Amino acid sequence: MKKWLTVLLLSFVSLILAACSGGDEKDTAENGEAPKELVVSTWGFAEDFFREEVYKPFEEEHNVKIVTEIGNNADRLNKVRMGNSEVDVIFLSDYYAQQGINDELFEKVDRSKLTNVDKIYDTAKAPLGEEYGPAYTIAQFGIAYNSDEVKQPITSWKDLWNPELKSKITIPAITSTSGPMFLDAASKVSGSTEFNEDKAFAQMKEIMPNVVKEYSQTSEFVNMFSQGEIAAGPIMEMYFASLQEAVPNAKFVSPEEGGYAVMNTVNVVKGTNQKDLAEEFINYILSKEVQEKSAKNKVDSPVNTEVELTEEEAKGLTYGEDVVKTLHTLDMKMVNENTKTWIDRWNRELIK
Repeated sequence: MKKWLTVLLLSFVSLILAACSGGDEKDTAENGEAPKELVVSTWGFAEDFFREEVYKPFEEEHNVKIVTEIGNNADRLNKVRMGNSEVDVIFLSDYYAQQGINDELFEKVDRSKLTNVDKIYDTAKAPLGEEYGPAYTIAQFGIAYNSDEVKQPITSWKDLWNPELKSKITIPAITSTSGPMFLDAASKVSGSTEFNEDKAFAQMKEIMPNVVKEYSQTSEFVNMFSQGEIAAGPIMEMYFASLQEAVPNAKFVSPEEGGYAVMNTVNVVKGTNQKDLAEEFINYILSKEVQEKSAKNKVDSPVNTEVELTEEEAKGLTYGEDVVKTLHTLDMKMVNENTKTWIDRWNRELIK
């Protein structure tokens, strides 16, 4: 009898454990789905930071695996254009993002899902129209110079035309993201309040004796500056830290006429089957948490107005509404419509 009761008790316990085990297996089946995949097209800088501090928390919260496709603006956009990519979300400068819009490569975003848009600078909310993605960071295009080599402090765009800077500066190539911005600055130096192509090119002819070389990539500027080949030139503030590392007395200037806003945007690629997740990702990128991490790690300047930085933390970043409001923005639709004409004219009139 005692043996029989023991057997019965063991059987009962086994049934209970089996039931519990079955429940666990059911929960695992329901909650242990293979993660979805989100393909993000981006530049690849600060990759370790983004992987650990930005992508990983999003992956864990949404049961998703983020796969990155790395390259420059033009190459990555062209892959999407040619259909050689499975990208869901794409980071691009506003100049290239406008090309994507012109070619109808992006989905129209559902603004009701981008709740963090209300917390960013107005100029970043819809730089290319309400139907498309916001800017998640704004970089300032201004002037850097070596104070040991330049006698008079540079405070204005027109100072780059100073004859004392003969064979001492570099300028961005017209084919670069910032090339059209400098052409617009030349128009302003000419005295025109609105962009005037003829006056801009006439002004550009006057600056060419000062130009050692045009640069297409920022690394070229940094190398020329650090090796003493140049003493000044227009550059994005986000790269100034590299200059100052090489030349401690380097200065960055927001010209008195105003610098230019270089806006990096994020969009949903047309045809994705992950549109909701892609929009969730964009909203996450705009969050205070992500924007603050990026700013404090000197990766990107924040657009979220809730991010508060100390003076030291803000050093080298385009930070604060008072700064952002002073920056000029270009009509990227107009820029793209005229780019071919400007390139042809640049090559014909300025390149010797």
